[in-house]
Amino acid sequence: MALNSSANSSSKSEKPVSLIWGCELNHEKQTYTFKIPDEWKYEQQLALRTICLGEKAKDEFNVVEIVPSEDSQDTTPVPLATLKPSVLPMATMVGVELTPPVTFRLRAGSGPVYITGQHVTCKRMERVVPDLSWDEEEEEEEEVAEEEESQEDSPPKAIKHPASNKRGSIAKKKKMEKEEENNVPSDDDVLPSKGRGAGRGRKPAVKK
Repeated sequence: MALNSSANSSSKSEKPVSLIWGCELNHEKQTYTFKIPDEWKYEQQLALRTICLGEKAKDEFNVVEIVPSEDSQDTTPVPLATLKPSVLPMATMVGVELTPPVTFRLRAGSGPVYITGQHVTCKRMERVVPDLSWDEEEEEEEEVAEEEESQEDSPPKAIKHPASNKRGSIAKKKKMEKEEENNVPSDDDVLPSKGRGAGRGRKPAVKK
């Protein structure tokens, strides 16, 4: 059993996709193997959450274990939980993250035992989210073409050269010096001062 909890068919993001997963073990079906199709090429994990007994479970010990795969070097089964209705009807799994394929087996007891968890995919699922890489590339090419057209249509801006302040100040200085030279009075234009006795000649002495 697997229920899609966060998949979006129109999403472009690479966020993980979480699927609720579960299976049942009993005296008729004592093993269950969680695996994926070979054509699915992306990283994934199975994070276990709970292992619990059903309401019809007998008051006996039920032992659940993981069976190593055939190509594994270690062939020793790994016990996950030992449950009994009157003692421990449910066990919570924390930090148990497995890489499929994984095989669960009811080693002892008749069940029913329910195992639940989350199937997490670390990359975009091809069957759920389509590949839109071509569309993104086409959009980028269109944006670049529009920018080039706008640059060609716009007229070139005239470059304004700032006036030379140095030349202007020199010309102004020369003009002021020339005006000062023209305004300097000559010796002939200098008027005598009007002080005491100015302009008065001495009278000749009268002969008696």
